Amino acid sequence: MFLVNNAGWDVFTPFLKSGPDFWSKIIDINLRSVLNITHPVLARMSERGSGRVVSVASDAGRVGSSGESVYAACKAGVIALSKTLAREHARDGITFNCVCPGLTETNMLENFMEAAGDKEKLREAFRRAIPMGRMGKPDDLPGAILFFASDDAAFVTGQVISVSGGLTFHG
Repeated sequence: MFLVNNAGWDVFTPFLKSGPDFWSKIIDINLRSVLNITHPVLARMSERGSGRVVSVASDAGRVGSSGESVYAACKAGVIALSKTLAREHARDGITFNCVCPGLTETNMLENFMEAAGDKEKLREAFRRAIPMGRMGKPDDLPGAILFFASDDAAFVTGQVISVSGGLTFHG
């Protein structure tokens, strides 16, 4: 049995230009949804004595991201939740791991670039900043997710892997 938490939504907004209604929406989608689905599924996994939980967080939650303070806080919360549950349920045979996309060509990123002005100039700047020379694509994520959900990762728990083309690696 496995669960993949893959909810995410944001609008790039400086913290001081946001407020409680916006925060609630971001928190509900990016953090509370993970809590709401993980809790009942984890109960079943615990009864069975096995399971894999993979959460798609974000490199924004690992390293921060300008204009994404609440989103980054939520994704950092998903990472911390996963690490904590990994400790709590390791002896139950349940693993928890996170996949953290970096800049990925999604509608959310396209909307940000449109709002920022010169979309092609921004796309080129992002491309130059990424060591692999391109932004991520949604198709770059399934391999990491499937690895964590597979029996090949049976002894891997509490881990976070960045899928960012090298943009956010550290030693």
